[in-house]
Amino acid sequence: MSDPQPVYLSDYQPPAYQVTHTELTFDLDPAATRVKARLQIERHPSTDSQAPLVLNGEHLTLISLAIDGSPVSDTAYQLTDEVLHIADVPETFILESEVEISPSSNTALEGLYQSNGIYCTQCEAEGFRRITYYPDRPDVMATFKVTVIGNATSEPVLLANGNPIDQGVLENGRHFATWEDPHPKPCYLFALVAGNLHKVEDSFETVSGRNVALQLWVEQENLDKTEHAMASLKRAMAWDEQTYGREYDLDLFMIVAVNDFNMGAMENKGLNIFNSAAVLTHPSTATDAAFQNVEGIVAHEYFHNWSGNRVTCRDWFQLSLKEGFTVFRDQCFSADTNSAPVKRIQDVSFFRTAQFAEDAGPTAHPIRPDHFIEITNFYTLTIYEKGAEVVRMLRNLLGWEDFRRGSDLYFERFDGQAVTIEDFVGCMAEVSDVDLGQFMRWYSQAGTPEIDAHGEYDYAHGEYHLTLRQRTPATPGQADKLPLHIPIRMGLVGTKSGQDLTLTLSGEKLGSDAVIHLTEDEQRFVFSDVAEAPVPSLLRDFSAPVKLHFPYSREDLAFLLTHDSDGFNRWDAGQRLAMLALDDLIAAHRNGVEKVMDSRVVEAFRVLLTGSMSDKAVLAEMLTLPSEAYIAEQQPIVDVDAIHAAREFVRQSLAVALRDEFVAVYKANQSDDPYAPTPEQIAQRSLKNVALTYLMAIEDEEGVAFCETQFAAEHNMTDVRHALTLLVHSNRDDIASPALKAFGEKWAHDPLVMDQWFTIQVSRPQSDVLERVQYLMQHPAFSIKNPNKVRALIGAFAQNRINFHRLDGKGYTLLADVVIELNRLNPEIAARLVTPLTRWQRFDEERQQLMRDELVRIKQEPLSSNVFEVVEKALA
Repeated sequence: MSDPQPVYLSDYQPPAYQVTHTELTFDLDPAATRVKARLQIERHPSTDSQAPLVLNGEHLTLISLAIDGSPVSDTAYQLTDEVLHIADVPETFILESEVEISPSSNTALEGLYQSNGIYCTQCEAEGFRRITYYPDRPDVMATFKVTVIGNATSEPVLLANGNPIDQGVLENGRHFATWEDPHPKPCYLFALVAGNLHKVEDSFETVSGRNVALQLWVEQENLDKTEHAMASLKRAMAWDEQTYGREYDLDLFMIVAVNDFNMGAMENKGLNIFNSAAVLTHPSTATDAAFQNVEGIVAHEYFHNWSGNRVTCRDWFQLSLKEGFTVFRDQCFSADTNSAPVKRIQDVSFFRTAQFAEDAGPTAHPIRPDHFIEITNFYTLTIYEKGAEVVRMLRNLLGWEDFRRGSDLYFERFDGQAVTIEDFVGCMAEVSDVDLGQFMRWYSQAGTPEIDAHGEYDYAHGEYHLTLRQRTPATPGQADKLPLHIPIRMGLVGTKSGQDLTLTLSGEKLGSDAVIHLTEDEQRFVFSDVAEAPVPSLLRDFSAPVKLHFPYSREDLAFLLTHDSDGFNRWDAGQRLAMLALDDLIAAHRNGVEKVMDSRVVEAFRVLLTGSMSDKAVLAEMLTLPSEAYIAEQQPIVDVDAIHAAREFVRQSLAVALRDEFVAVYKANQSDDPYAPTPEQIAQRSLKNVALTYLMAIEDEEGVAFCETQFAAEHNMTDVRHALTLLVHSNRDDIASPALKAFGEKWAHDPLVMDQWFTIQVSRPQSDVLERVQYLMQHPAFSIKNPNKVRALIGAFAQNRINFHRLDGKGYTLLADVVIELNRLNPEIAARLVTPLTRWQRFDEERQQLMRDELVRIKQEPLSSNVFEVVEKALA
C-alpha cells in the first residue's frame, strides 16, 4: 500500500469508452450484497479499435461477466485489485456484470456501507468503484435506472436518485423499488439509501409553476429535528431562482440523515445524503451556530444541483470549479438570510486562521493542483474557501450584472457536460469583454499573496500617495511566483471629519468607496483633491485573499475602529489593535518581564461597550479577541505557552477594567422569549455570551452566578452549552463537575449532543485534558469508527493548543496512535486527522523533534495512499 504514484493534470486524456446508460440492481444483504450492472458502452471516436476496456473496481468479488449476452471467457479479461481489463470489445455493446460486496464490513464509509443498520452510499470522489466495475471518473456521464431489493421489515424504505417509477412485493418477505434519473451524471453522484426511515414531507412551487415534492428521511426519534432543515431548503430553492434563475429539474428532492459519514453532506442528484450533524436541529439540542451551519449546508448541497451536477467537473483537478463556486453561492445566501457583516467577518476569520495555515504548510497547493496521489486529500480549504474567494473577486471585478450573465452562459452552454475552470472563467470574460488571462494565475499558484503598503499625505498639493507591492512566498514545488491581478477595495477616512473622502484617481472621481487594481509587482496610486489628512481603509470587505501589511499606528487603528464606514474593516482594525498588544505581551512572557496591558485597547473596548452600535451581532464579533490559532499564524515561531499566557492576560485585564460594563451588557441582553434562530435573537445571545465569557475569565462571583443560572435554566442549547463550557474551563470544579455529569446523563441518548459533551471537556485549558481524552475514548458514547465522534474528541483535542502541544510529547503520541488505527479503518479521516502534526516546522526545536518523530513512526506503518501522501509531504 506504500509508495503510490501521483496522477498528473498534464496526463489527462478523454475516456476511451463512454457509458451512455447504466442499469443497476442491488439485492441487499449486510455481508453479501449482490450488484448486477448493465452498461451501454460506446468507444470514443479517437480511441484505437484495439484498445481494451479498462474499468475501476476495488473490494469486489466478480461473479459473472458478459458482453451482448455472451459470457466473457476467463482468458479475455485480466483482473487486479484495482482494475478490470477486457480485450477486444466492440465499438458499441452492452456489458453485464454481477459482483458481491460487504456493506457491513466497509469501515472506510466509501461506496455502499451500513450506518446504524441503514444502507447508504458515498461515491465522491472515487467510491463507486467499491460498488461495481465502472469507469469511475467524472467525465463519464450516463443516465441511471436503479432497482433496489431489500427486506420489507428491516429495509421498508428503498431510495435512489431521480424519480420513482416502480415498486412491488417479492417472495420471502422482500420487496423492490425502481428509480430513474433522466439527467446524465457521473457515477460519483450516484446514491442509494435503504433502511427503517421515516419521512417529513413538504412541497415547493417553482417559478414556472411546477410542484416539487420535498422529503427529509430520518430515524423516528429525530422527526422533531427536521423543521429548520426543511425551511432552509425552501429558502434556498427560492433564493436560487431569484438570484441565479436556476429552477429545480426533478419532481422530487430528498435529504437523508445518517450518523456515519465522512463529510458534511453529499449533493447526489435528487437524493442528498447528509451527516446527521448537518441536518438535525432542535432548540434544546442544537446551538445557534448549528442552526446556521445546517442552513448553509442544506443550501450548499441544493445549489450543487446546477453548479456541480447539471454542469460537472471534467476531472478531479477541476474540483474547485464546483466547490469554490458553490461555497461562494452558499455564503451569499447566508449573508442575505442573516447578518451580512457578521457572515463576512466569520468567514474571513476562519479563512485567515485555517486556510492561511494550509498555504504556509507542507501540503500547500494551488486551487487547481497539477498532481495528486489521493484525491480525497484535496477536499481542502484551498479548494473550497480560497476557491470561493477567487469567485468573489470575479464577481467584484465584473460587477453583479456581468457575473450573472456569465453564470447564465456557463449553465446554458455546458448543461449536461463535464468541463474545466477555463470554461467557467471564459464565460465570464466573454460576457464582460474583460481580459482574465492574468487572473487565471490565482488557480495555478499556491500560497498566500502578501501586500506591503505605504501611504503618504502631501499637504501642499492635497494628494495621497499609496504604494503597493505584492509578493507570494515560495511553496513546495513553486519557488517563483508571477504577479497576480488583485482587486483592492478601499476608502480614505478623513482624520478631521471622521468621514469617507471622495476618491479621485487620474482625474476620475470614483466616489468614497472604490476598487483599485494591483497587477504589477509594485504600483503607485496618487489620489488628488484630498482635503484633509486621511487614514486609508484598505482591503475593505476582504476584497482579496491576501495578507495586508500597512504600518498603522495604534492611534490609526483606534480611529478606524470607531469611524470606518466598512463594517468588516472596523472589526479588522480592532483585531489588528489587539494583535499589537498581544505581540508585546508575548515578547514580555518570553523574556520574563512584567506584562502591562495597553490602555488604548481597554479604552477602545470601553467605547464599544458603552457606545450606540445598533448591530449587536457585529459588536459581539468586535469584542472577541483573536484566537490562539490565529495569533500563532502571525508569529515566526509558534510559542504555545507565551501565546496562551498573553491572550489570557488580555482577557483578564479587559474583564477587570470593564467588569461593570460587561455586567450591564449581560443583563441588558437577557430574554425569556421563546427560542427562535432569528438574526435578532442570535445577535442578542452572542453579545450576552461574549460578556459572560469575560466575566468568567476572572471568575467574578456575579459572573459565576450568571453562569450557574443560565445553565440551570435550560432555555436553549446555545446558552446551556456556553455556560457549561465556561464552567468546565474555569477552576470551579465544585460547580463544573456536577453540571458536566448532569448534562452527560441527560443527553446520553443523543449522539450529537454527546459530541458537544466530548468537545467541551477536551478543549479546556487545564492540564488534565490528555487523561480525559484517554478516559473518554473508552466511553460507551465514543466509537473510533464514527467520524463525528473522532472529530468531536480527538480532533477537538488536537485544536487545544496548550494541551496538545505539551512538552512531554504525549499529545502527539496519542494523535499518532489514533491515526495509525484509523489508517486501517478509515484512511480518509486518518489523513485529515494527522494535519496538526504536519505543521511541525512552525514550532520550537524541542516540539519539532517530537512531532517529527511521530510522523516517522506513522510512516513506518503499511499506509493507505491517503495517509502516505500527507505524511510524505510533511517529512519532505
